[in-house]
Amino acid sequence: MDPGSEKLYYSISEVCSLTGLKPHVLRYWETAFPILKPSKSQSGNRIYKQQDIELIKLISRLLYQERYTIDGARQKIEEMSNQEQQMKLELDTATVSAEMIDSINKELTEIIAILDRDPMAVDKQENKG
Repeated sequence: MDPGSEKLYYSISEVCSLTGLKPHVLRYWETAFPILKPSKSQSGNRIYKQQDIELIKLISRLLYQERYTIDGARQKIEEMSNQEQQMKLELDTATVSAEMIDSINKELTEIIAILDRDPMAVDKQENKG
């Protein structure tokens, strides 16, 4: 799919054209794969987002190319989702804000300045207080 021509929402017939699947297959997959939940329009028609289409393509690949069973494909998708969430969590924890870096840099600069001072000068300042 060309990124420039992407729409926000696709009808079931458009998704069938894009994926080469029949509408009854997509409707069945909605029951077999709880993660696949296209929205419905006010008139009750299914409307698919780009994320739904990517999931449909993944399911199709797992079932038809890699020869997974429905249960096996469902389990594989859950594993992939868990791995993705774990990676996202690791990235979030590893990310340090610019403010935090600036704060650490400032503290280190102050520590270095203290260490660079003449120890006798520090002692003389402490004796005056």
